[in-house]
Amino acid sequence: MASECYCTSLRRATRKVAALYDAALEPVGVNIAQFALLRSVARSEPVDLTELARRTELDRSTIGRNVRVLERMGLLQLGRGEDQREASVSITEHGRRVLEDGAPLWGGVQRMLEDRIGDGAARELRSVLNNL
Repeated sequence: MASECYCTSLRRATRKVAALYDAALEPVGVNIAQFALLRSVARSEPVDLTELARRTELDRSTIGRNVRVLERMGLLQLGRGEDQREASVSITEHGRRVLEDGAPLWGGVQRMLEDRIGDGAARELRSVLNNL
């Protein structure tokens, strides 16, 4: 039996890694969760909230709250989807600039983490995490 809880270890690591990304993205005014959501919307916009929740593996109410924050920041725009009952999300020009300016900052953290643990361990870590 493992001596330390997997969940506790993962949460601790997540906080440390998220803090690195958050610090790097501070110049563009978003945190890593917001940056990831912008990237997800940009990949397949317009996208309805339910589909966005499915893709990000977050519940619909969490996605709705997070999208509204980014909408108030001027990074996302809410509209009506094909199904008039569902909201559609697209990225604004300001949101595109944040993604463009943030990409090298995000990439710097990616490289720093890969350098810290090595390329092989980085590939293995991604594989293990994707299999959870």
